[in-house]
Amino acid sequence: MARNPDIHIQRTHALGLPQARTLARRWMAQVEEKFGLRCSLVEGEDGDTVRFERTGVKGTLCVTPDGFDLQADLGFLFKPMGATIEAEIARKLDALLAQPT
Repeated sequence: MARNPDIHIQRTHALGLPQARTLARRWMAQVEEKFGLRCSLVEGEDGDTVRFERTGVKGTLCVTPDGFDLQADLGFLFKPMGATIEAEIARKLDALLAQPT
């Protein structure tokens, strides 16, 4: 039985895959700098997967032509701050989606 991630954020868009990839790369640069996450990108034909992690946080951002789906698991010490962390990640993603590409 699969368990639910501690953080799950979904956003739809009408950007298409090339522009979504650009935004995903910007998001990666921001979270690497601000939160010290290590990110890796695996490009696919129909979408990409960004894997990110650091001590206490591990997850993925799936990038498709019409949406973003972020899921993350938090370590024991970060769980109490889950709502705050989720709100900050959502704010960053929403800000990128609001910017012209």
